[in-house]
Amino acid sequence: MSEVEWGDDMPEVPTAPEIALEPALVILGRFQPFHRGHAALMDAAIEEAKGGLCRIAIGSANQPETLENPWNWEERAEMIRCWLDSEHPDSDVEIVAIPDINDPPLWVQHASKYHGGPGFLFTSDGATAELYRDAGWPIIEVELENRESWEGWRIRSTLKMLSTVTEREAALLVMQENVPKSVSELLFDQGWLHRLAFLGRDFEVVG
Repeated sequence: MSEVEWGDDMPEVPTAPEIALEPALVILGRFQPFHRGHAALMDAAIEEAKGGLCRIAIGSANQPETLENPWNWEERAEMIRCWLDSEHPDSDVEIVAIPDINDPPLWVQHASKYHGGPGFLFTSDGATAELYRDAGWPIIEVELENRESWEGWRIRSTLKMLSTVTEREAALLVMQENVPKSVSELLFDQGWLHRLAFLGRDFEVVG
């Protein structure tokens, strides 16, 4: 499953809000990193919402730093906000973070404590759509543009190769093929790209 990852007895952090969130149009992803496929999905979701509330749910919020999960959820939220400020400054969008659990059948029940109940789920991932549909959610399922190129593991692999490049413009030129300009600049300028040079093995996980 590309949008939902399962942790092994990971702590459930952050904790769920005490007051249930109002229903919204929910977009679920890991956003490792936020790339042009995510941007296209969010463009479509914001258009679909027609001024209504969109809630972006960042998964794998409690996973430790690895090559498969290089950025913590706060950093991923900053990537998304950076892009929203550039492309949709007036949109009604909230961002929440969801920790993984090691219990797939209970995922929707668990995630709903963080992103609110139905709602609509807006997704390009068939397995995630089926999971939420089985839990009674209305689904808006769309095709992901350039799915083969805009796969998280593939983009992370490219960024890993760029992680030792010190020339800003050269790195940005390559990054922007798959990562929005505003996010590419954030990754480089904050040192989040160069972090990959110090993380372990080659990528295998999809997402």
